[in-house]
Amino acid sequence: MAKKFIDVMDTSFRDGFQSVYGARILTKDFLPALEAAKEAGINHFEFGGGARFQSLYFYLNENAFDMMDKFRSIVGKDANLQTLARGINTIALDTGSRELVELHAKLFAKHGTTTIRNFDALNDINNLKFSAECIIKYGLKHEICITLMDLPPHCYGAHDVSFYEKILKEILLSEIPFHSICFKDASGTSNPNKIYETIKMAKRVLPLNTHVRLHTHETAGVSVACYLAALEAGVDGIDLAAAPVSGGTSQPDILTMMHALKGKNYDLGGLNEEKILVYEETLKECLKDYFLPPEASRVNPLIPFSPMPGGALTSNTQMMRDNNILDRFPEVINAMREVVEKGGFGTSVTPVSQFYFQQAFNNVIFGPWKKIAEGYGKMVLGYFGKTPVKPNDEVVKLAAEQLKLEPTEELAIDLADKDETKKISYIKSLLEKENIEINEENIFIVATCKEKGISFLKGEAKINIRKNDLAASKQNIDENHFTVKVNGNKYFVEVNSGFDDKIEIKNIEKVENNIQNANSIQGIQAPISGSLFKIHINENSEVKSGQVVAILEAMKMEIEVNAPKDGVIEKINVKVGDSVSEGQIIAIYKNN
Repeated sequence: MAKKFIDVMDTSFRDGFQSVYGARILTKDFLPALEAAKEAGINHFEFGGGARFQSLYFYLNENAFDMMDKFRSIVGKDANLQTLARGINTIALDTGSRELVELHAKLFAKHGTTTIRNFDALNDINNLKFSAECIIKYGLKHEICITLMDLPPHCYGAHDVSFYEKILKEILLSEIPFHSICFKDASGTSNPNKIYETIKMAKRVLPLNTHVRLHTHETAGVSVACYLAALEAGVDGIDLAAAPVSGGTSQPDILTMMHALKGKNYDLGGLNEEKILVYEETLKECLKDYFLPPEASRVNPLIPFSPMPGGALTSNTQMMRDNNILDRFPEVINAMREVVEKGGFGTSVTPVSQFYFQQAFNNVIFGPWKKIAEGYGKMVLGYFGKTPVKPNDEVVKLAAEQLKLEPTEELAIDLADKDETKKISYIKSLLEKENIEINEENIFIVATCKEKGISFLKGEAKINIRKNDLAASKQNIDENHFTVKVNGNKYFVEVNSGFDDKIEIKNIEKVENNIQNANSIQGIQAPISGSLFKIHINENSEVKSGQVVAILEAMKMEIEVNAPKDGVIEKINVKVGDSVSEGQIIAIYKNN
């Protein structure tokens, strides 16, 4: 009896990079490994989309379309090159207008894509209809998704087999066109039994011979068990990755899965272990200089309680490292549980996972529910679509008050069409203002990457990656500085760098509390560590108490800096693009 062929998509160059390195891998560094993957017989790659679009402009000073073209030129015309799209969000955190959703499909078809895997984090099929039509229109294969996760303990109302069956039947009744379907568990929290029952249900409900796939992560430690359950239930394809971007927060390793299937009646992609071994050794050599975050290679038993996708986990920890606040990460993960419970049970996958993390982050930094994150607030108010269950009434009320928005049931794509800033004509005006060439690629770059897209196109973008020598250098400069609280008093403490059995205090300075500090040195302080994104004042500007004087960027959020009192600004101590620390004086008042 012939073994059942199981299609394998190699996620190393998209989800692997995102889940392990926060998507910050330069193109030139991975090309030898891509050649090796081709030689190993891999013909199905995830090569772009998701966070591996914006990250190239945000952190790498590279053009994602150029990367995609280069990728296609290496693997050849017959390879199945797949990208990841977020329904009407395409590859952004915010929704796009119909013009931009169509432009996404058109450009990704132009730049080498074969298949687009298309999901909505809320499982609102209204967010998949138009994007599906566009994907088909431009000759691409459409892989529609249902997004999975397990709810935190004692939570009910969604994310069980009956819920997924309901969504699947809605997709079929709405006649959304698709070539295959993927059950996508970005947090890796679904239990193996649920996976088995879900795939069995799908095989029963779907038309005969529909290609069914499962995508999961090892973050919670059950990915191989879930794949085995899915195979037993009849799944046709699975996603795997190559070391060092496999396991941990990423997909299971190709070699690991081949080993798990020994003696079973499955042909895993027609792959050969020895050839895959050569490929993995090549990839390890290509990435040897990159800083490997320790959390990326670990299983985290808390993830089922606070579902954080692997692709978002390392992206967020990398940003926290950039801002020297990684020590708060355990608190944020713990705070996520309540945020998920009260947010309507949207699947923890981008953009919703980022909304969850941002709100948990705000709850830790500013106090529980004192500051509603814009994305989370808009989600519970309905601006991204319908959540699986009704969000907490008190959270909805807080979101409406703080964001000054009313709850809505209008389709998210209709709301986007009404937004002038999401029209192509508006994006063209921005390009004209900056004297940047107007073409479809540049329009899409600016529409999805905003100011950072403009900075890239003007040649002003910077490379921000963590290679081992750079990580060590950054540690010597930044990570030996601490803020310590003793008996209610804050102290800045600097210790000598290096590794020794003795800790020597190099410098210690008491920090007065915010009110006293503002009055005594006439300063406006940064409320959190971050990068100065915008500044709204000049020297000699008059400001009023509570006025927004600057914007910090931290954790993909814009954080307002408010004036603590009325006065006139004597000096501004920072400039746009500077990194600032919590409590740092960014501007000084004139003495009365």
